[in-house]
Amino acid sequence: MARSAFSPDFSFEEAARLRGALRIAGVDEVGRGPLAGPVTAAAVILDPARIPTGLADSKTLSAAERERLAAELHANAAVAVAHASVEEIDALNILRASHLAMVRALTALAADFAIVDGPYLPREMPCEGTAVVKGDGRSLSVAAASIVAKVGRDAIMVDLAQQHPGYGWETNAGYPTKRHISALQNLGVTPHHRCSFKPVHNILYQGKSITP
Repeated sequence: MARSAFSPDFSFEEAARLRGALRIAGVDEVGRGPLAGPVTAAAVILDPARIPTGLADSKTLSAAERERLAAELHANAAVAVAHASVEEIDALNILRASHLAMVRALTALAADFAIVDGPYLPREMPCEGTAVVKGDGRSLSVAAASIVAKVGRDAIMVDLAQQHPGYGWETNAGYPTKRHISALQNLGVTPHHRCSFKPVHNILYQGKSITP
């Protein structure tokens, strides 16, 4: 698979440590684009002496690589995974819900500094932090969080696919693929769909035809 233009390293973590931080977490989320399922965030505090080989932005890795690395991270790092539900996504909007999941993961780790993927810090940060655009390709801790979040959410969607067959969630993770859109039109909306997202909203309230 294509590799990131950035090579993640430990420079953001080292800079935070020089400023006195001790528990430095990388934070990332996955699942902002799907039509169904929660948004999931992970926070990871790496042990500098036990960093798994091959950490990179989860989008550049194969499923097998992500699974291997996630297992190593759970064994060798401090890891927290948190979610914001479909109901919270619909009530807050997807950005605020993703930030809520990030805050929950950070709080669970009791981090004192966070390196957050993206241009914005969540409003209710439980610690100091810095926002890093494309952080999953620049910070090893954020890359680790991206992997843990992706593997964790994919597992949730596989479980939900068994409860609601036909939407292809076991392979599309809730994203608006042709199969998912077709199933929405033919099978209808499930309790796990995000009603505030336009394709789902249109089916529920407007009866409009939709395209992927």
